[in-house]
Amino acid sequence: MTDCFQTCENIYEITYQTIKLLNERGIHYLIVTKSDLVASDKYIEILDKELAHIQISITSTDDKVALEYEKAPSTSKRIDAIEKLYKLGYDVQLRLSPFIFELIDFNVLNSIKCDKILIEFLRVNSFIKRWFNKIDFSNYTLKQSNYLHLPLEIKIKQLESITGFRELSVCEDATEHYLYWKNNVNPNKNDCCNLTFPKEELANVA
Repeated sequence: MTDCFQTCENIYEITYQTIKLLNERGIHYLIVTKSDLVASDKYIEILDKELAHIQISITSTDDKVALEYEKAPSTSKRIDAIEKLYKLGYDVQLRLSPFIFELIDFNVLNSIKCDKILIEFLRVNSFIKRWFNKIDFSNYTLKQSNYLHLPLEIKIKQLESITGFRELSVCEDATEHYLYWKNNVNPNKNDCCNLTFPKEELANVA
């Protein structure tokens, strides 16, 4: 798991060549990135709307805040990329990963022109506490698999602030929380990534 649109892609074009090969073979592909490069004209020319599924991640809606935690293109550039791909008709969604309530301006988030959002709540360990050293972690009280998680009721409450998307899906590690999202929230109960496939291919995917 690594970002396939790192800066070195501009030199080596490994992702570019891989996309072309996947297109030739008719293989679906999911791109998860924190880069706006995926929406550049060069890649738009080769991304197959029937095969490409794209998730662009943000952590904060504020460019300056995001740069404190990430070495990646600005949030505003990533939002522009999401909206460009959405307007062109791609299966694209904003990935709020990780979702840290304190870093989000919900007026900005809910105004993004995109139908789909994927939520991945923060999992806390000692590294995360050092990295996000301005965040209050006192509510992260559920321990599972060596991480601390927010209680489910707090997660549910936080999701109430996200209103600007037609489809919301939650990717979850905490077992009992995963079952709640699967049964009550996620549009696709068998795929928390909520990918969209052409109707004629749904039988094969299942």
